[in-house]
Amino acid sequence: MDQAAATGGGKKSGDTAPVTGATDSGVTQIGKYKIVKKLGQGGMGEVYLGEDTKLGRNAAIKVLSKALAGKGDFIDRFYREARSMAKMNHDNAVSVYDVDQVDGLHYVAMEFVDGKSMQGWMDKLGKLPVGDALHVTLRCAEALQVAHSQSMVHRDIKPDNVMMTTKGKVKVADFGLAKATDEDMSMTQSGTGLGTPYYMAPEQARNAKHVDGRTDIYALGITLYYFLTGKLPFTGNSALEVIMNKEKGQFVAARRITPEVPEKLDLIIDKMIAKDLNSRCKDCAEVIKLLGSLGLESPSLSFIDAPDKVVQTAAGSPAGRAGPSMVQTPRAATTGVPKTSAEDASSKPSPASSAASAPAWIVQYRTAQGKETIAKLSVQQIQAGLKSGSLDAKAKCKKSAADQFLPIAHFPEFARQVESRLIKEKADKKAGDMKSIYADIDRQYSRRGWTRWLKNFASGTYGLITLIAWLTIIFGGIGGAFLYRKEIWDKFANSVNSAQTTTSPTTGQTPPVQPTPVSSTEAPK
Repeated sequence: MDQAAATGGGKKSGDTAPVTGATDSGVTQIGKYKIVKKLGQGGMGEVYLGEDTKLGRNAAIKVLSKALAGKGDFIDRFYREARSMAKMNHDNAVSVYDVDQVDGLHYVAMEFVDGKSMQGWMDKLGKLPVGDALHVTLRCAEALQVAHSQSMVHRDIKPDNVMMTTKGKVKVADFGLAKATDEDMSMTQSGTGLGTPYYMAPEQARNAKHVDGRTDIYALGITLYYFLTGKLPFTGNSALEVIMNKEKGQFVAARRITPEVPEKLDLIIDKMIAKDLNSRCKDCAEVIKLLGSLGLESPSLSFIDAPDKVVQTAAGSPAGRAGPSMVQTPRAATTGVPKTSAEDASSKPSPASSAASAPAWIVQYRTAQGKETIAKLSVQQIQAGLKSGSLDAKAKCKKSAADQFLPIAHFPEFARQVESRLIKEKADKKAGDMKSIYADIDRQYSRRGWTRWLKNFASGTYGLITLIAWLTIIFGGIGGAFLYRKEIWDKFANSVNSAQTTTSPTTGQTPPVQPTPVSSTEAPK
């Protein structure tokens, strides 16, 4: 069942929804929890918003369906996994308060997340900026790292199970319960037993019982790809077709869909969703190290507008080495519950986190969506924001609420980062201008190419016609001479003979003596 439903971000009840303050069967209170309203329904049963009458805090109450409540083996696993999940103590994981049964109703009481799922945000935004996508993914990886250290595999990581509070804190939901359902039900029975086909790893589809932490890493990699592109790397007309496409392991690189994705991040995604287990990231520590080393994570989410929104970065990233978070939501402060000794010890500053205790600056800047927002950031986080681009050089800040906002470049702490940012923006603008110039030159060259071709064609055509005319004349003359060669020869011979008969004696020669005719009457002397 989707935790999104348990926290207000899943399927809402339809026309048959019960009256506010009661379950579908009319129950107004389960154990110490007073039913406030129905939040949704999924494969495991109904989900209600309940109020703890003893501690005064809200909780999401999951009540098992009658079909599952009648299966003894499933009930045993359900309680076992819920108890394991209760041991999961991480700021980015949904906490489990109680697991019990009252009057035949088996239920688990969990932390109520006042917000919506990342799937809800994706439906609204389409996709996330690189910095935001890394922020959410790293918070999930940190929660999964703790779960895996306790031999707990989530098995159903997807945007629906990644919750976001109104202040921008990431909460991974449904730890443990996914496994209980996985071992009892098939996907055709519940729609959730094998996880979500689009996100689950190939080995989980082959045998859901034999998985490890790398299975969650695969699903987290698919989720990161989806955050960056708004698309899924593997699709199909059926669950079987999706799984077969995953076995092939061929998909479109994220940066081909979203050019802002760095090549190195593309390679990390490839490693996270490798179909071969041995080629995949071996654990979440490696994922955190690789993603954090990019230095691109946003310290806070650009789509959250709360003035006191959460600021948090990975311990391995440039912005996160100072400490985990500048805005905390301690349980004692929000619920009235005294801190445990472990929580009290963890809340005390250590030498390694002394930088995190430094006063937070108040920063005024515009989000990626163009909305003006104000957040409290440490010096290191502001410097990292300027470096990654989540903060621009036009941002303003002040050291205390009583001060006036001044340009961020006014403060020496950020002068070097602002200068670097301005140089980069100028270089990017110049590169953009050059691209525009090159494109214009290319268009002009293309037009000149067509003009040149037409001229050459016209010139070539004229030359060809002239050549053909000359060849026609030449070969026509030769052909005519051949056909009338006899007549031409006779005419030529006659001309020669005529010329010889009319030729006069040459000067200096004595003409021949002509004999005088003798008369027949004359006698010789």
